Amino acid sequence: MRARGPVAGRGAGTSRPIDGRFEARRALARAARAGAATLSLVLVAGGAAAYPGGTPDYQTDVAPFCASCHSSRSEAALTGAPADRAQKELAANKQLALIRSGQKGVGAPGYDGLSEADRATLAKQIEAIDAASTAKLEAPATVPAGGTFEVTVTVTGGGGPVVGVGLVDAAHRWYARPASAVGWQVVAEPAITGPDGAAQTAWLAKRPERTGRNLSFVNVTGVASDPEKGSYAKSQVRFTLRAPASAGTYPLAAVFFYGTEKATPLGYVVDPKDPLQRKQVRGGFGGGSGRIAFSDVAQIVVQAPAPAAPAPGASAPTPPTQP
Repeated sequence: MRARGPVAGRGAGTSRPIDGRFEARRALARAARAGAATLSLVLVAGGAAAYPGGTPDYQTDVAPFCASCHSSRSEAALTGAPADRAQKELAANKQLALIRSGQKGVGAPGYDGLSEADRATLAKQIEAIDAASTAKLEAPATVPAGGTFEVTVTVTGGGGPVVGVGLVDAAHRWYARPASAVGWQVVAEPAITGPDGAAQTAWLAKRPERTGRNLSFVNVTGVASDPEKGSYAKSQVRFTLRAPASAGTYPLAAVFFYGTEKATPLGYVVDPKDPLQRKQVRGGFGGGSGRIAFSDVAQIVVQAPAPAAPAPGASAPTPPTQP
């Protein structure tokens, strides 16, 4: 998932607002005409930073495979992937190593402007964010087939200002699917409680009501963590689900998308010429400062309906007569 920049103004000769997505599409089109050698540079230079901004314009179900600008915290979330490929996705290699080595930025501030001591501090602060950032899924152990029930996902940490929370069928970076793939149906609008304890509805309200707001993924806003003070935000999302119609054991897990670098002043810069004074993470698109984490996978038993009891006063069936 990539953070998307807010509207920066209007382009000359058009009434269409110009924002990071529109500019990125134009840049990609120019790159395609210029050749593939240019394309990879534009993807880094034109792409926005990892997850801090969430998905403000996309209200739909998601899966974690698309989040190429994120890092994974452990190899367990990449089980089955080629070892060298999995190693590249780990935060230790995809982000923290770049910080410690003073990687120059490409279309982003980079880490070379920090002293060696500051780079070490930044890496330590990000490790603290990762250690504190968790997702916990609370769900019943058994549910009736076709029955409706609630599950609660509690997320702690994340650098903010936005985190993403969803339901999937596996704790795997590339193989997880939305929970609906195994038969869980979200049947109501998720109830989001922000770090301040207040209900949040603005993100879901952007999706037309007629299309249904029973999503298995949401954004939570107003998130702020401070690793220096050891202060980490906590939010909850409550999903109402309908169980599969067939008896069996079905998996369910929570996925947690969050950023890291905006939680510390060492992790971002602000262009003094930017009228909106937006924070730009040092790693940019290629820095892997976003994260994907999972809860434990719940194995929920779906029970078949009990046989209907005979109506009161009804006589038992007469056994067949033996010949």
